[in-house]
Amino acid sequence: MNRNLFLILGLTILLSSCDKEGIPGENPKCIEIKINEIKDGPVWNPPAKVYSYRFNAQTVYYIPQRCCDIPSELYDENCTFICSPDGGITGNGDGQCPDFFTERTDEKLIWEDGRE
Repeated sequence: MNRNLFLILGLTILLSSCDKEGIPGENPKCIEIKINEIKDGPVWNPPAKVYSYRFNAQTVYYIPQRCCDIPSELYDENCTFICSPDGGITGNGDGQCPDFFTERTDEKLIWEDGRE
């Protein structure tokens, strides 16, 4: 009985120590680098976030627009820039992936800036 109690306690501590960044190494290294670049910069309002989706039969990483005229960014697993789905001066991105918002699936929030 004590063994199970210690196991449950240990798992509780382990899970409660996780933050919103998920498990290190779970994302491509290049995406982790982009997250670190955001962390090294100013705090955004609203807070910066990074999502993963399935889009065009691949896993992609979406960094929403920061504000106003700044476009969002969409990258593949190798950090190759795909497009800006939204944002920018028109609010409609660069027009290179107009179906992103209707065709994306499997949304996962992989990081949210917790700084204030």
